[in-house]
Amino acid sequence: MKTIIVVGDGMADSPVPDLDDQTPLMAADTPAMDQISKEGQNGLFRTIEPDMPAGSAVANLSILGYDPQTTFNGRGVLEAASLGVTLSETDLAARINLICAEDGRIRSHSAGHISSEEAHQLMRDLQNHFRHLNIKLVPGLSYRHVLVVPGGDPNLKCAPPHNHIGEPMNELLVQPLSPQAKSTSDLFNRLIAESQTVLRDHPINRKRVTEGLQPANSLWPWSPGLRPKMDTFQERFGIRGAVITAVDVIKGLGIYAGFDVIPVKGATGLSDTNYEGKADACLQALKTHDLVYVHVEAPDEAGHEQNLELKIRCIEELDERLIQRILEGLQDDQLQPVIAVLPDHPTPIALGIHTRDPVPVVIRAPRTEPDQVSRFDEVSAKSGGLGLLTGADFIERVLQK
Repeated sequence: MKTIIVVGDGMADSPVPDLDDQTPLMAADTPAMDQISKEGQNGLFRTIEPDMPAGSAVANLSILGYDPQTTFNGRGVLEAASLGVTLSETDLAARINLICAEDGRIRSHSAGHISSEEAHQLMRDLQNHFRHLNIKLVPGLSYRHVLVVPGGDPNLKCAPPHNHIGEPMNELLVQPLSPQAKSTSDLFNRLIAESQTVLRDHPINRKRVTEGLQPANSLWPWSPGLRPKMDTFQERFGIRGAVITAVDVIKGLGIYAGFDVIPVKGATGLSDTNYEGKADACLQALKTHDLVYVHVEAPDEAGHEQNLELKIRCIEELDERLIQRILEGLQDDQLQPVIAVLPDHPTPIALGIHTRDPVPVVIRAPRTEPDQVSRFDEVSAKSGGLGLLTGADFIERVLQK
């Protein structure tokens, strides 16, 4: 049986007073998702348990049926895999952002979504500055990059920058959680401090300030870990998978799961992403793969920006330009795969950060009786036939295992 999973990152939310206590999903016009809800089984899915970090890595591991308690070793190792970095068993990998700092506080976790071209030049110059240290800075997409420290200790307390906008940086510095990790925490904090000296008057940042853009004036490392041990989907289920995403952490997760990464020109991870290209790539990949995992980051970024209008627009464009296009393509090809739609976690507009609340989910499968739900949103899902899913419940239902 062929399977499509569409993940709208951060799409779920909480009631918004400006929407008469509706969520953005409830307020958005989403006929394609609503059609799938009418034809499928709906419910809620707890993708992040209370004792796990509230982030996309943990949530997407859960969606794919992995136990984050044993497989989550930080975002850095997943993003390293996406960027083609081969880690030894003793290499520490961490996510490292280019952020905008202002008056000693984190102003933006993304330096105003700096372009990849600008970011790569900054990262090259920073690597040159730190050439005497035993580290590697690996450029990624936009503000998202990877730090590799051979022999580093991952037992650290780090602050995800998107969760601490406006907070004093000196209160968020990396802390060791064991005496053995102190040298690694000292290294991380040194990178933060020295990067600000290098970046303060960098020509790229001077130009950005002149143009009214935020400067990328500090590195910020977080989510460190060592290489995880994960069975592939071929080993677990005997199926071949593909992943379509602009985000390195999801690509890396797909690589560890044994998926083929399908590139899409114009996929940005933002609201200007190539929705149609992702839909077409999904339909093409479905011809040669058993499962296609389509991930869209745009609603999450809008949530972090606390931009209500943009989040609703991202949800509607995901529905119209990607999901509807997939449905039409399936009809043209006379295919009837299982199709599931869900957010990975909420990113409430009121908070601008990830939360652990269960998310709505719908699974439409051939020869499966639909429930009575006719709208895809957080409230309607509560009365769906799936009830509350946890652990590997979702992937086992999707794969009909």
